[in-house]
Amino acid sequence: MLKVKNIKAGYDGVPVIFDVSFEINEGELISIVGSNGAGKSTILRTVSGLIKPMAGEIEFMGERIDNLPAYELVKRGISHVPEGRHVFGKMSILDNLMIGAYTIDSREKVDETLKEVYRIFPRLKERENQKAETLSGGEQQMLAIARGLMCRPKVLMVDELSLGLMPILVEKVLAILKEISQQGITILMVEQKVQEALEMADRGYILQTGRIITFGTSQELLESEEVKKAYLGM
Repeated sequence: MLKVKNIKAGYDGVPVIFDVSFEINEGELISIVGSNGAGKSTILRTVSGLIKPMAGEIEFMGERIDNLPAYELVKRGISHVPEGRHVFGKMSILDNLMIGAYTIDSREKVDETLKEVYRIFPRLKERENQKAETLSGGEQQMLAIARGLMCRPKVLMVDELSLGLMPILVEKVLAILKEISQQGITILMVEQKVQEALEMADRGYILQTGRIITFGTSQELLESEEVKKAYLGM
């Protein structure tokens, strides 16, 4: 479904990721994990068109997309939930969600998607007319994910959803993400909480200083002595 081939990307001409390759099959939940500063967010920004790769190719549904603008990729079904949530604080929860649906022409489809989003996130329905800034950190993360779902994506990319959340809220948001995956939406998540991210994923990739150093099924990575020593404190 998504193929990333040997991409190099960064900022102001300085590369942050080098020769990164991975692929995602339809319906999978894939985790890219690594420490803070490894380049995880740069990978998502490159896939979603926010930055252009210096080298390499990206294919989505058999079409090369690395030269397309970000808004075109949203129309094609790639939705990016950025690190730090970035909800519109002065706008209502409902208005935040409707911004996520701007690529959907059919009012019927928008209403249908909103109903499904409210089923997954009932707390947002209860508070739909409140300003987004009144939500807790965990609720704002849920709003960011819900907004990402409003464009009816084929692939949902989620960047560091655990950032700034208490452990109990991390578990809750991860469980919601797993539920979304089980409904057939392909998910690519990047996360520095290695164990939690791998436990819920089908497959994983370990990123270190801008390079993929190993990959495999989640079980293989969790049982890897290298991963245990470097990331799991074992």
